[in-house]
Formats: sequence, structure tokens, C-alpha cells
Amino acid sequence: MIKGVKMANKEKIVAITRPFDRVDEAREIIESFKAKPFIAPTLELEVVNSDSLKDLINGLDKIDWLIFTSPTAIESIFNFYTNFKDILSNKTKIAVIGSKTAERLSEFDLAVDLIPEDFTAEGLIGSFGKLDIKNKLVGIPRTLDARLILPDKLIELGANVLIAEAYKSRLPLDTVRIEVLISKMLNDEIDAITFTSPLTVKNLFKVAVDEQVDELINKLSTSVLTVSIGPITHKTLEDLGIDSIYPDRYTVKDMLELLFETL
Repeated sequence: MIKGVKMANKEKIVAITRPFDRVDEAREIIESFKAKPFIAPTLELEVVNSDSLKDLINGLDKIDWLIFTSPTAIESIFNFYTNFKDILSNKTKIAVIGSKTAERLSEFDLAVDLIPEDFTAEGLIGSFGKLDIKNKLVGIPRTLDARLILPDKLIELGANVLIAEAYKSRLPLDTVRIEVLISKMLNDEIDAITFTSPLTVKNLFKVAVDEQVDELINKLSTSVLTVSIGPITHKTLEDLGIDSIYPDRYTVKDMLELLFETL
């Protein structure tokens, strides 16, 4: 298969690299296009009640802005602190990066005060740049593996930042499905693959053995349609020499709609 060339009379197989507890939406969309999902998570998430998260919760009354960069951070907090909404200070405003995170908050009956049009850390920084956050305390519950651009830029804007580890991002302990995915791509048994974060890309190549890497990069740039959720993940692929596409709006739905428009 060549990218952009539509294939007839063949059930298309689309690989999903999201964590297992995040695949339902993607699976349903792929199946709605009469294609077959191949689920091979390259990322595993584990919620943790770290000391830094405990410090954030204990100091909630001092926090001016609370930033949620993913639904997992929200789930972690409510997993360990079921009374979170009750202890959240009225003065604390909430910012999120994307619509899915905002939707998850609404399920806990919490409103969002700030969401950027561009669902990236850079987009959120741009939104905060229009506000006065000098000397404001900003809490960010997230994984410690996340990029530092958000806290660094907030500090440049004059804010005080408290990062709290709410969950761990890691390579799955069982990598068999990833190994099978790599084998299928090398054997031209995968039509397209989706990546929803830089770590989903990096972890794939952690599993690939040395002699597979160059051929895998070639397959992902030619015979496999490679689709990323947004520009940050796209840049990770680009740095590896892999050509990918991404939608104008950085959601799973938009990513998969673009995939099937292109496939």
C-alpha cells in the first residue's frame, strides 16, 4: 500500500497504540468505518498517590490555578480523594488542554475556566499569556514524564508552579502485543497506525530490536499510513525520519476521520 492510495476489496487494519483503558472510542470509530482495529498499547498508565500529590491536595486552599493536561490526572485525584470537589477552594480556577479532559471534569460536576483553541501545552501557554498570573500558584497534577515546556513557560510568566505526580507513564510490562504489531507492520499486514502521544511512539521503538528499526521507520513512512493526534506527536515521529499526518483539531475522533479520508 502507498500512502494516500485507496485500496478496494480489503478489510483495512488500523493499529491503536493507546493504553488499554483508552481504546474504546478509537475501536468504535474504526469499526464504524468497517475496518478492523489491532490493539497494541505501547503505553501503560498507573495512578499513584505520590507525596507530591498529597502536598498538592493539602495545599489546595493556596492554589490559584489547577491545570489538568489529561483525563488520567483527574481520575487519579478522584480515585484517592473522593471528596476532592468539596475540599477544592472556591478561589481556585481550573484550566485544561483538551475537550476530552474538560468532558471528564464535567462528569465530576466541575467547570472549566480556561481551555485553549489549540489543544497543546503551547496553546494553553498562549492563553495564560493573556492573563496576569504573576505570583499566582499553579498546580499541575500529571505524569513526571511529560514535557517541561508548560511549567517552564508558566514560570517565565511569573507564576509559581507546583508539579504533582498523579500517575506514571511506562512501557507495558508485557510487550508481546507490541512485538506482534511490529512483525505485522514489517510483513505489510497493517494499513494504518495511530499515535496519541510522544511516548506511544518512543515506546514502540524501545521494543523494536536493532535490526528492525530502519525497516520499521521505512514502513511507517511508506506502506503504513501513520497518523498522529497533533503536532507534538508528529514532531516526535518527524525526528525519527517518519512521515505522518495529523488533524487540525487534536482529538481521537478528528484523527481517525482524517485517517479514513486519507487511507
